[in-house]
This record gives sequence, structure tokens and C-alpha cells, in this order.
Amino acid sequence: MATSFPTNQAIVVGGGLGGMSAANTVVENGGRVVLLDKSSFCGGNSTKATSGINGAGTKTQKAKGIPDNADIFTQDTLKGGAKKPELAKLLCVNSASDVDWLVEKFNLDLSLLARLGGHSQPRTHRGKERFPGMTITYALIQMLEKVAEKTDLARIVTKAKVVKLIQEGKACVGCVYEKGGQNFQEFGPVILASGGFGADFTSNSLLAQYRPDLLHLPTTNGEHCTGDGIKMGEAIGAKSIDLEWVQVHPTGLVKPDDADAKIKFLAAEALRGVGGIILNAEGKRFCNELGRRDYVTGEMWKSKPPFRLCLNKASSDEIIWHCKHYTGRGVMKFYENGEALAKDMGVALSVIEQTHEEHYAAAKKTETQPDAGPWPAYPSGKSWDEASGKTGSGKKFYHNIIPGSCVKNEPFYVAIITPVIHYCMGGLLIDTDSACVGPNNQAIPGLYAAGEVAGGVHGNNRLGGNSLLDCVVFGRVAGKAAAKYMLGADMKDVDLKDVTGGGLTGAVESSKLAGGSYEDKMNTATAGAAGAPAGGGGGGGYSMEEVAKHTSKSDCWVVVSGQVLDVTSFLSEHPGGELAILTFAGKDATEEFNMIHPPDVIGKYAPDAVIGVVGSGAPAGAVATGAKAGGAPARKDLGGKLANHHAWGHLDGDLQPNWRVDLEDNPGALLINVKSYFNATWFLLLSVLYEVCATIFTAKNIKISNDRLGLTRSAILLILFIVIHAVGNLHVFKGPDAS
Repeated sequence: MATSFPTNQAIVVGGGLGGMSAANTVVENGGRVVLLDKSSFCGGNSTKATSGINGAGTKTQKAKGIPDNADIFTQDTLKGGAKKPELAKLLCVNSASDVDWLVEKFNLDLSLLARLGGHSQPRTHRGKERFPGMTITYALIQMLEKVAEKTDLARIVTKAKVVKLIQEGKACVGCVYEKGGQNFQEFGPVILASGGFGADFTSNSLLAQYRPDLLHLPTTNGEHCTGDGIKMGEAIGAKSIDLEWVQVHPTGLVKPDDADAKIKFLAAEALRGVGGIILNAEGKRFCNELGRRDYVTGEMWKSKPPFRLCLNKASSDEIIWHCKHYTGRGVMKFYENGEALAKDMGVALSVIEQTHEEHYAAAKKTETQPDAGPWPAYPSGKSWDEASGKTGSGKKFYHNIIPGSCVKNEPFYVAIITPVIHYCMGGLLIDTDSACVGPNNQAIPGLYAAGEVAGGVHGNNRLGGNSLLDCVVFGRVAGKAAAKYMLGADMKDVDLKDVTGGGLTGAVESSKLAGGSYEDKMNTATAGAAGAPAGGGGGGGYSMEEVAKHTSKSDCWVVVSGQVLDVTSFLSEHPGGELAILTFAGKDATEEFNMIHPPDVIGKYAPDAVIGVVGSGAPAGAVATGAKAGGAPARKDLGGKLANHHAWGHLDGDLQPNWRVDLEDNPGALLINVKSYFNATWFLLLSVLYEVCATIFTAKNIKISNDRLGLTRSAILLILFIVIHAVGNLHVFKGPDAS
């Protein structure tokens, strides 16, 4: 559609998986793109997704012999709650090709499969390590960053809050965004990918307007989820749909020492997919753990809290990475045996044994007599499981079950869980081109939506694993549609690997997620602690006892890989929220940190947060990564860093703070110094001999002269000068000043 504004670029609002899928797809179709995100870091809620991404008929499924296809998946999605068949079908039909796109274009490992609630086949894909949402989203961010670095096809601007859509006639032609206290404009078709409104608890929020009954619940959403995109779309005539449908997830993780926290971590549905069961306060099952999310939550309302998600050894071994991560965060607990679990729950061991025995017996009967059970099963068939059958949603699929006789000596991973606001099914109404629909039920030219900001895809309940898929499928649909809107017949196929010089070399490379933008040359994080704390020694060693004193929002230290970080000023900008860091305040977070972050993330994004190391000195290489550019001092600052406790140096052009040699602790360093002293003494003697000879045998003194006394005096004075100079530098032989 012709407008008086330039349309030579697409504008993507939001840097989560939906936005990144759209942006990369615009480039793949020959277009240019600018991505705007109001947060300091891209990633959004997508990075928190813990179970995986669905796909029916993928190469992974085929390799494992799983008989799944788009038709079966579509039926499961419609049964799960979807009400618009055309959108549900598009989601499911595109699932295989889009999951394969992630694997092939971004070198992602999605080789593991799980069956989540409401699915008749195991189709939820994840990799062998790290949370799948984080891994997938970061890979797409990294690719777009490479495009931005090597070409003019992409720009990424963070800390840029879009506040208004620009309209000309019926078309959307651009947007206005705020950054650094100023307003800026971008022109072109707009793809909204700004997420839902599940973290807005203000009195004028969409949540308060459509679901005030949920305001008392905690949420898994990041603070950025305030419904901005929906409000801006409605302001120019876009229709919304299903805003009253807000999904309450049954398994928010409760941290026992902070049970009332408003923002909670989510227990991946995959924990139930591998065999986890839910027990009430009495130690009994009361639902089909693999039922729809709204069903499980509804049964929890009827039962007696606190509720516990329990995984036996076989179940936890299958997803041990998650279990260890949750345990490290203090939201899951390991029990050596069922006896210890029963004692902690305050119930008799026999109760938990009976619960497992009944579950085991139901599984065996359902396996041997699948069509003879007395209860209707979900999503279809019959079930022998009385605990869930009485609720009308009998359990049909079982995994890693154990008989009651094993419980006493069986190790368990257990988490206390509670219902949490998790996902907004409602949003802007879209068509099958992901275009926003206007008041006349026609697409608004130049305006698209993808991900949680769009409504109608899931109906009144979303199946687990469909959120990441929604972002990828409709992000790609929107990206292609926007490119066609801009370019028409000039669309062309562009290989991301070609324009980036090879694409990504691994599943997760480092990503410049920091605040700023490429055009501002802000490729490194500006967030982080500024300077060392009072009395900190300017980057010296700290004991864990000292670190343990800094545990509040106003004074937060953590230890990662031997480095001490003051992350106080970084808390509000952390993509995972403040709680993700505060959980480890005053502690060593190395293991949990390395589970989800690339190894060089601190040096790239928060180098100024490094204030020292644990212990009296720096282990080899421990501090180097924190001393790179991005706030690091210049070479001229070296002069003031000569003390034993405050030694700096340069290596290959990079300033290396906190180099320190304690001779008492490092005899190897002492040997090096002895050799240096010997060489210095030998050089001094040679210098004296050279100066004496040079004085006596100059061209002038070759002439015959009787002034021997004058020459002798000159030689003596020169030797005296050298000796005085040497004595003045004797402190070198004593080593660094200990002051």
C-alpha cells in the first residue's frame, strides 16, 4: 500500500522469541529490519520457557519412530482449548518445518522429546542442557546481532520503549519510541511482539480490567509484561480477542523462605512429563498430572495445600539438569529416601507408599487393559486411575512409575508448588498472515502481531510447549508478510549463514544482550556496579565471610567462578528479574550460573561488576575476563597500582587488574625474582665497566696528555654517580611495597 512515509524497513517491537523470529525472517526474505526493545536486554519471557517447543512430524520424531503429524497435533490443540481452527491448524502445520528451521539454521540441539499435558504424542522438543527457551531465543538473538554487525540489514535498539503507533489513513506507517529521555521515530510496517500483560498489577491494567479475581496471585512473568502492544494496537483501531482468558499455571515454585514473593520461578511441565506426581498436604494424588493446565489448577483449588511435585529417581535422572538447577535456587529439595520425605511432610510413610502403589497398579492395568478401564481418560480412551478418573480426566499415560514397596528407600526431588499467572491467551486479533484485524474485520495495512501479544491462537487454554512454537510460527509468518508488504515482487531468498559469514558455530554463542544499540556503538553492557565498595581494596581478595554480608537489594554481592561481583546496580536490568540474582546474594552461584550462561558472559556484559576474587589472590585467569574493555581503566592508570595488594599489568593490549604475587605463597615467583636480581646486578657491573672505559678512551683522550689526574677524577666521579643511582634503587631488591 502506497504511503507518503518510507517503507524500506520493517519495525519489530519486542526482542523475545516472537520478535527475533520475525526479524530474522524479514532478513531471510530480502528486507531490512530495526528491532526495538524497552528492556536493557533482549529475550523477554521466552528465555524463561522451561519445557520446550512442540513440533509434529519433525526430523527428530521421525528418527525416534514417533507416529505424529499435523492433523493429530491440531486435534490435540483444539481439544486443549483453541477456538479458531484456522489459526490452530496454521500453528500445527508449520510446526515441523519451523522446529527443523531452528535446528538447521541456528545449530540448535532439540533432540530430546517429552509428552506434556494434553498431548497424545511426545512432541515437546528440548536440548540436553540449559532451559530450551533461553537456548532457542539466545541463538536467534545472536544471529540477528551478527547480521547487524556485518551488514546494514538489521539494527537492534534496546532501552527503547515504543509509546505510539503512527497511522496514515488506515495504514500503520511507523512508531514513536522513547530512549534516554528523548522521542524518536521509525517508519515502515510494524510487527508487534511485545508480550502479554501478566505482570501488570496496577489499578488501570488489562489484568485489573478483565481478570480482577487473579490480582492476588503471583506471576511467572517479567516486569516488562504490561500489555503495551495491545494498548497501542487498540489505539489505532486494532481489535482484541479473549483478553479474559489468562492462564493460571499449576506449578509455580515456592521458595520456603520467601513464600509470598510476587514473582516466582516456573516448574517445567516436563517435570510431570517424565513422571512427576502431585501430592496434597495429606500425601495423596488428586488429579491427572498430565491433564490440561486449567484442569490441574482447578483440582488444586479443590484440594488441600501445600502441594508438592515429587520425582522419583528414574524421573529425576531423566531431567536431572532441571532438578539440580531448581535445588540450587532453593525451590526444590532432595530427599535421600521416602521416609525422609514423609517425615518432612508430616504424614505417615504408609500413606505415601499407598499413593504410589495405587498409581502403579492403575498404570499396569491401563497398559494391559487400555480399553476396559472404568474412567474416561484424557485426551481420549479409558483409564484405571481412580484418583484422576473421579475428576473426569482419567490418566492415560504413565512414565517412570514405582510400586509402593520401593518408596521407603527411594530418593526423591520435591518442590512445593502453587498456582501462578503464567500466560495471556488473549491479545490483538490476527488473521493467517499474522496481520492485525481492524474494526471492519479487514487487516490493518502495515500492522502485524506475533507471540503473546496476539490473541485467538490458543482459545481459553494453551497447551504446554505451544508458546515457543506460537512465537516462532507466527513470528515467521509476520516477518514474511511484512517483507512482502515492503518489497512485493522484489522479495528474495537470503541465507543467514551467507550474510553473517557462516552463521552460528555452536548451540549457544555469546550474545551482546546489553543495553544500547548498534548505531550508538553500545555493544557492551553499561550496567553493573560502578567502582569498588568502600574498603574493598580496589579489586583484591575477599573471604566468603565478607561476601556473605552483602545480601540485600541495596548491597548485593555474588561469587561466580572465583570472582566476586557487586551486582547491586545490575539487579533491575537482569533479564531474569531481580529474584534470579537475589536468590544467590552473598553466596557462590558458580554451578547454577554456569548451567544457563555462556562462560564469558560476565566479561562481555558486566565487567565493571567484578570487584575482586575469593581468597588472598587471583587464581590463574580468574579475573582476566572481567577486565576487558567496557569501563576498564586506561594504561595511564597503571602508575598508581604498584602495591602488593593492588597490582595491575597489561597483557596483549588488555588491562589486567588484580595481578598479585605473594612470595610466601608462591615459591615459583620467588625463584623468578632471584634470577631477576642476579641479572640486574650483572648489568650494573657491566655498566660501570663500560662507562669507565668510555671516559678514558674517548677520541679526545686518545691524544697524548700529561693530565692523568683530571682523567682519574672524572672516572671516580662517574663511578660515584652510578653507585649513588644504584643505592637509590635498592628498594627494588626488597620486592613490592607492603604498605
